[in-house]
Amino acid sequence: MDTPVPSDPALYRPHARALTNLHADLEGYASAQPEVFVGTAGSVIERTNASGFRFFAHQSYDGAGKKQERYLAGPVGDPAAIDKAEQVRTRIRELKALVPSLRLLGREGYALVDGRTYATLASLHNHGVFAAGGVLIGSHAYGLLLNHLGIRAARYATEDVDIARREALAFERLPKPPFLTMLRESGIDFVEVPGLDRKRPSTSFAARGRAMFHVDLLVPSPNETFPAIAVPELGAHATGLPYLRYLLAEVQPGLLLAREGCCRVRVPLPERFTVHKLIVSSLRVGRGARAANDIEQACVLAAALAEHHPGALESAKSAVPPGARKHLRAGLAAAGPLLEKAHPRAWEELHQRSE
Repeated sequence: MDTPVPSDPALYRPHARALTNLHADLEGYASAQPEVFVGTAGSVIERTNASGFRFFAHQSYDGAGKKQERYLAGPVGDPAAIDKAEQVRTRIRELKALVPSLRLLGREGYALVDGRTYATLASLHNHGVFAAGGVLIGSHAYGLLLNHLGIRAARYATEDVDIARREALAFERLPKPPFLTMLRESGIDFVEVPGLDRKRPSTSFAARGRAMFHVDLLVPSPNETFPAIAVPELGAHATGLPYLRYLLAEVQPGLLLAREGCCRVRVPLPERFTVHKLIVSSLRVGRGARAANDIEQACVLAAALAEHHPGALESAKSAVPPGARKHLRAGLAAAGPLLEKAHPRAWEELHQRSE
């Protein structure tokens, strides 16, 4: 496995205090939004149907970049309809006032997701998936963790959206639409992706005609295999991932940023994410580019945690299950070239107690 060695030995750089304060303000705004727009903020317009009925509609662009109209209320002139339309207009004004801040953060190196990813995750947010215990993992979660820690690092690129859950999601009421329908409410025409084994249920969902953009549903595996496991509360199946239970044992709220808006999701603790990346890097088939990406992300977070949150890595390592320790040692060996000289404090905190 080739481990990347950056030209700049420092793996990350801190953001200015004014930017971290702005990010915190956006977290406060998002936490107060039980529902977000799936796509752009759009506008409220008046329409008249074939029978002459005048009503309010919300016009916007969805995750596929298509213009959509959604009925809001009617008839125009009815006090209740006017009130509903004004509520949506208020939400639109509030969001549009934040767009310059979102763009500023993007220009200054904060991780922003693209419109497809935002619409997809916004739809899951609106259906209560994250409030019920769903967790965003993978490279998009890594970007959110960088933002949360107030640091910038090398850009990451991914077409994957990874959604995980440790146990049955605790919905107040089971959602009526299955997971695939939730995804399609982004405006993107998702389809189930068949596996190589046609008897195995699909656990991945791709945009029709654009298979590079897909959503994977993941749950803990009982061992080091990757079985398909039913997720009845979502009407779907998920891939079992080794040692995922360890990653999901401690999670926190996370702020998803995009040029279209922002919303709250749930992500792992950065120290658990770091250690888990080191573990799974040695489980990658072929241990190529994706394993190297795991190592680089783990090292960036380890460097920031050791220097700004001492003790967090040690706590996360102490909870590693016995069967994963050999994989952690392999991951640490690959992390050495990135950490040992540039970030010795992180290297010491990870390496001293690795046995």
